[in-house]
Amino acid sequence: MIRFVTFLGSVLTIMLFSTATIAQEYRVQPGDTLRIEVIEDASLNRSVLVSPDGSISVPGAGALRAGGLTLAQIQANLAGRLEDSFVSRPSVFVGLEALAPEEDDPVTNIFVVGEATTVGRIELEPGSTLLQAFAEFGGFTNFAAIKRIQLRRGSEIYTIDYNKILDGSSRNGAVRMREGDVIIIPQRKLFE
Repeated sequence: MIRFVTFLGSVLTIMLFSTATIAQEYRVQPGDTLRIEVIEDASLNRSVLVSPDGSISVPGAGALRAGGLTLAQIQANLAGRLEDSFVSRPSVFVGLEALAPEEDDPVTNIFVVGEATTVGRIELEPGSTLLQAFAEFGGFTNFAAIKRIQLRRGSEIYTIDYNKILDGSSRNGAVRMREGDVIIIPQRKLFE
């Protein structure tokens, strides 16, 4: 029993030190929240959000880079920036208060109008092709002019012939969809 307790204590000690080592080596990312404490001036204590460009702003120190740095590096930089405002180098502590929130599953939003089974905003997996988009919105109505489908990407307009995609003579079905693409499916003319 004593051996087991000693073994368990050793395992817990190793886990604690390895977790502390990982925390020391963590590189701060945009969206993380840092807790800053200055022992000599409690009015500087605060939580700061790392901006998208990787910087933080602290009164008396201004804006400084935090993205990509360890907590110890940020702490040293901050103490150096604040040093001129104090008699001696201040005692600055920087900790990780919260990690950046994980983004939801990324999606590519496209829009479908006209003679489609489903019209409106369609969410696709990133990297989805035009042919997969057709399948996602359920295909076309009986009145769709499938030889004159338009893909509008910004100011560019591309004409798509669905029959040529099906018979393999066009590779347009393999075009990767981008955020904001609009697929317009016009109505067939009388003798089309």
